[in-house]
Amino acid sequence: MATRQSVENCIQQCEDALRNATDQYREASVQEHDNDLDFIQSQQELQSALNHVETLANSSNTQQREQLLRMKIQLDQMRHNLTVLNHDR
Repeated sequence: MATRQSVENCIQQCEDALRNATDQYREASVQEHDNDLDFIQSQQELQSALNHVETLANSSNTQQREQLLRMKIQLDQMRHNLTVLNHDR
């Protein structure tokens, strides 16, 4: 079973990845954005956070699983937003 601390650490990692991805999304939405490395790294952070959520959800209780599922939805949405954004203008 997942510990409360491991779930909290995972949620913190996810929130950090979301914050970074949101910053990159805003930056990439501006014309002449040219920092592809940071943009790609934020996508990789999101994927890593998603992997962590999915792994942890397999060993969590019902309440933890619901919390992790809500976080997964946010991560998936941000990953989608970054994927469909045309940041190469």
